[in-house]
Amino acid sequence: MAKSESWTSVPPGTRTWTYEQAEYQAAAPFAKLTLQAIQQADPIHSSAKPIPYTGVQFVGIPEFQAIGTYVGQQVAAALAGKSSVDKALQDSQECAQRAMEKAGYYKK
Repeated sequence: MAKSESWTSVPPGTRTWTYEQAEYQAAAPFAKLTLQAIQQADPIHSSAKPIPYTGVQFVGIPEFQAIGTYVGQQVAAALAGKSSVDKALQDSQECAQRAMEKAGYYKK
């Protein structure tokens, strides 16, 4: 990826080797901070308050944030009684499906 595109096109978090490369460090001033955040991520205590699950999440595609925001809004609506859980899940799935199709991730 670094040779064909650029060092900053290398997906973050895929290999620690990347963060050891002087070329990557020079091209990506955020590299040290990103590596530190990855190393310090605690899947057992991943939020400020206790939660009933473990894990952290990151998906290295541009659409991830928008999908996550939409799904969060649907879950919040269901929790507030403004939508059913089934509706929130269905709408969230449709949102993700549309985003993946629009981005061209599905091969026909």
